[in-house]
Amino acid sequence: MDAAHVHNGHGAHGHRNTGLMRWVTTTNHKDIGTLYLVFSLTMFFIGGLLALGIRAELFQPGLQFWQPEFFNQLTTMHGLIMVFGAIMPAFVGFANWQIPMMIGAPDMAFARMNNWSFWLLPPAALLLVASFFVPGGATAAGWTLYAPLSTQMGPGMDLAIFALHIMGASSIMGSINIITTILNMRAPGMTLMKMPLFVWTWLITAYLLIAVMPVLAGAITMLLTDRHFGTNFFNAAGGGDPVLFQHIFWFFGHPEVYIMILPGFGIVSQIVPTFSRKPLFGYSSMVYATASIAILSFIVWAHHMFTVGMPAATQLFFMYATMLIAVPTGVKVFNWIATMWKGSLTFETPMLFACGFIFVFSIGGFTGLVLAITPVDIQLQDTYYVVAHFHYVLVAGSLFALFAGAYYWLPKWTGHLYDERLGKWHFWLSMIFFNVTFFPMHFAGLAGMPRRVPDYALQFADFNMISSIGAFGFGLAQLIFVYAIVKCVRGGEKAKDKTWEGAEGLEWQVPSPAPYHTWETPPVIR
Repeated sequence: MDAAHVHNGHGAHGHRNTGLMRWVTTTNHKDIGTLYLVFSLTMFFIGGLLALGIRAELFQPGLQFWQPEFFNQLTTMHGLIMVFGAIMPAFVGFANWQIPMMIGAPDMAFARMNNWSFWLLPPAALLLVASFFVPGGATAAGWTLYAPLSTQMGPGMDLAIFALHIMGASSIMGSINIITTILNMRAPGMTLMKMPLFVWTWLITAYLLIAVMPVLAGAITMLLTDRHFGTNFFNAAGGGDPVLFQHIFWFFGHPEVYIMILPGFGIVSQIVPTFSRKPLFGYSSMVYATASIAILSFIVWAHHMFTVGMPAATQLFFMYATMLIAVPTGVKVFNWIATMWKGSLTFETPMLFACGFIFVFSIGGFTGLVLAITPVDIQLQDTYYVVAHFHYVLVAGSLFALFAGAYYWLPKWTGHLYDERLGKWHFWLSMIFFNVTFFPMHFAGLAGMPRRVPDYALQFADFNMISSIGAFGFGLAQLIFVYAIVKCVRGGEKAKDKTWEGAEGLEWQVPSPAPYHTWETPPVIR
């Protein structure tokens, strides 16, 4: 069968599947990108509902709605669903849509594997959500699944382990596909150092995924054998070590944090130059900064473990290594601001989200530096300060970048312009309510409020009430996003060839090499 048939979901006789089967069997990178994005949006709302369950309970002291056990299930599943079901698949959806178009490739390198790596996700998501309905409910071990707690949990834990295995396989296949596509299928003249930064960040992210996903698989497989096959990897009574689990988990977990932010950096690096109407400042330094963040991410994992009783020398090493990773991140922020400097700026929705990203992500970065200081972290470990920190990085970081990218590329994807007024409402409500939700958590954490608790002392009541109000506001604001997308997909003003005026004619703009600049079937490759 020739490439034209394979790449566009045609059957062996050259006819196109219609209706549902088109989506099930498609090998077209745009269709698969759309599937990823719809899936991640669905999981985002499921994870969000769990978060609202958490905040409803914490609205005032005392137990209002949930038993502590169920409350812990909510926190665990909220984390797992948001990380593996919402943020990661969304970025893969962006990669599927944009990378072939940005490098002038007809499609992804392995079109059928691309379909397969998506269709692994819905069954995995069903397994995760179904764990609420098995005896004993979902796992309550926290999204980090720490042993020895996770070795004692009911069958919900096994479902979570199985789901993570499947999602990991999906990630690895997607990454192999992305790396092969970028290294082998660039248009003539598209050298590595001419690639758009979004492509660069994904190339580096894909290597990270391939390096760390098997480590997570190893950790949860050891957990599984501890649970059912009599091994003692993490059982101190049998000669194992529960801290070993933390080392393996965080050796995956810290690069994972950068897997969830680097593509966001790439999206912001596409948007800021467009709305500043000048090329990105310091392109090569951005590439090197991204690569150095990726490399350093492997040597900082134990900053999550300052309280396990490490030797002082080890604590010092991880403290300094963690501070070092702030340098390339700072280079990126500097370059974005330098790009905007003296540009002719306009603030359409994508640019608002990109600027919001830079501002709020920087706050998350600073609180990360605070937590990197070993003696400070020993005080703040497992308090709400940590919760505030990583939500500033992952909500105002990853999620805002995803919103920015969605508004930026929707005209390209749908052929219609989105409603600018709805977009601005979405931005301002999200920005305000996000800060109302998570900023007070810094104070609650500094005052000593532990995380993952359904009840708390009276002194934390006001901060929690403010956070809960903010959370419901933030959740409702996301309905505007859904409405804006649906409205855009269903019609509206036609998008022009160059949607974002004033951004044309610069060499950093997305290229459209001769054969593949249409949306039609790519030429047959023999």
